[in-house]
Amino acid sequence: MNFQQLRIIRETVRQNFNLTEVANALFTSQSGVSKHIKDLEDELGVELFVRKGKRFLGLTDPGKELLTIVERMLLDAGNIKRLAEQFSQRDEGQLTIATTHTQARYALPKVVTAFKKAFPKVHLVLHQASPDELVRLLLAGEADIGIATEAVAEVPELVSFPYYSWHHAVIAPPAHPLHQQALTLETLAEYPIVTYHQGFTGRAQIDRAFADAALAPDIVMAALDADVIKTYVELELGVGIIASMAVDPQRDTQVKVVEGAPLFGHQTTRVAIRRGHYLRSYAYRFIELCSAALDEDTVRRALSPVAQD
Repeated sequence: MNFQQLRIIRETVRQNFNLTEVANALFTSQSGVSKHIKDLEDELGVELFVRKGKRFLGLTDPGKELLTIVERMLLDAGNIKRLAEQFSQRDEGQLTIATTHTQARYALPKVVTAFKKAFPKVHLVLHQASPDELVRLLLAGEADIGIATEAVAEVPELVSFPYYSWHHAVIAPPAHPLHQQALTLETLAEYPIVTYHQGFTGRAQIDRAFADAALAPDIVMAALDADVIKTYVELELGVGIIASMAVDPQRDTQVKVVEGAPLFGHQTTRVAIRRGHYLRSYAYRFIELCSAALDEDTVRRALSPVAQD
């Protein structure tokens, strides 16, 4: 048994049992992938994959059990490498943050600036992704820290912490008649709406609020980020519903927040880490820059096996 065989088992599942894609991902040949799988099955004395001819359809029961162990072994192998780097290169290395456009654009600039001043030799990668893609990157070990509002709190393999709370704001051109009306779901539903795509930046809570009020809003356009929404509100395509922190009165002069109490409740953006993922000391510092309440001891305790039990 060797690590290449373990990587092939994991990658075969990730690539939906397509051995050609597995070979491409691991920079090897398909015949080499097949041989490694056969050698491992022969060594263990069990079949790991359900087959139909030469095609792989899924994992057998032993294969499912083995995958759990393989994931843990490969995670720990990566942890050993990061542990060595922690002591040999304390303030050097790479930190990968997976986050959504809204967080990268509006919440993280001050944090990133402070971090780079403190750790100028650390290569900081800011990977913008959808919430679902962000979770995949964390689980695959391709990102150290994830920051998002959606998805991360529901994944048992992740530990997440509250970062900050926010709410949605309604925006419209300065001369729009909505500014002269009381802001309610009923009055808002009378106008075309531009807001976030489903699955992004609290869209589910927006839909839920309208549904609970038995209203069917006319959402004429959905976008992935607030800048696009603001652009089309400026063009008078509709009124906008965006994250409140995405509106800057000094910069966004062609749109104005409609005054009124928040209609869609409050949201919480969270910082997430995969359980068992070894973090370098500067990663803990990045998290603390996000929220002073998340000091290294607090995060370590939450990630420890005792805390999980």
